[in-house]
Amino acid sequence: MHILITGASGLIGSTLVEYLFAKGHSFYILQRNKDGTSEGFWQTEQARISADEKPFDAVIHLAGENIASGRWTSRKKQRILTSRVDGTNSLAAFCNELSPAPATFICASAIGFYGNQADRWVDEQSGYGDNFVALVCRKWEQSADTAAKAGMRVVKGRIGMVLSSKGGTLPMMLPSFKLGVAGVVGNGTQYISWVELDDLVRMFEFLLHQSDIAGPVNLVSPEPVTNREFTKTLGSLLKRPTVMKMPAFAAKTIFGQMGEELILSSTRVKPSVLLDHGYDFLAPTIGEALAHCLSTTSNDTGRA
Repeated sequence: MHILITGASGLIGSTLVEYLFAKGHSFYILQRNKDGTSEGFWQTEQARISADEKPFDAVIHLAGENIASGRWTSRKKQRILTSRVDGTNSLAAFCNELSPAPATFICASAIGFYGNQADRWVDEQSGYGDNFVALVCRKWEQSADTAAKAGMRVVKGRIGMVLSSKGGTLPMMLPSFKLGVAGVVGNGTQYISWVELDDLVRMFEFLLHQSDIAGPVNLVSPEPVTNREFTKTLGSLLKRPTVMKMPAFAAKTIFGQMGEELILSSTRVKPSVLLDHGYDFLAPTIGEALAHCLSTTSNDTGRA
């Protein structure tokens, strides 16, 4: 396939391009305009020329303001929202103008769509939450739906917490765990729905080829764990104690609203669509996933 992709420089995007390129796919990496206006969000002139020469078979849209870097000031929250909504609207409009239009439009979203659900199971049929992240995800997905105007198959990949030795959350956690000063956050009962990076790129490949899948798809392991279980497993693999605790009020004080919605919220997600379509998970358990991450220091996704 010839794939138009955004967000190719990020952790997920760079790994996905490397993986799919090795499988024989080709890419056009779409860059954002520096001015960032919704009218000219993307550098589409060269992309249009490229599409005339070799039409795009699919679009994978991953770009968006980093949601986990820095405190959520009013300005930061606005950038988080507009980078996704305006960026997706602009990209969908561009794709709708192409002839032929790509057959598939895969837009990243997040399990934050569901909000704080305590210990309740949710899947793709569940409703959206009522916090800021849920609002962002809902509007983001609504923007992706505009790509269907040209008959494109629209898939909204709700991504869980990505585990990788190459970047993201895990490398930020490791120093405190290795020093033996890590522990549960809050009461430790909040659920973490996670996905290993190697599995995630294979999920995107799966979605490219499964033409009968459309709409929301949870891109997570089938076995979410509590914060307490995650902490115990990682500590055990590192052979370090995990007796320290971060009270909920401390997480809120240090991280603000981001801490409340991303660290203390509980989302117990089932990947029903992937399970129903027979997706074969590489690392279905947190022990397998963390063990692989800790043993991997290269950029290779050879298991996939």
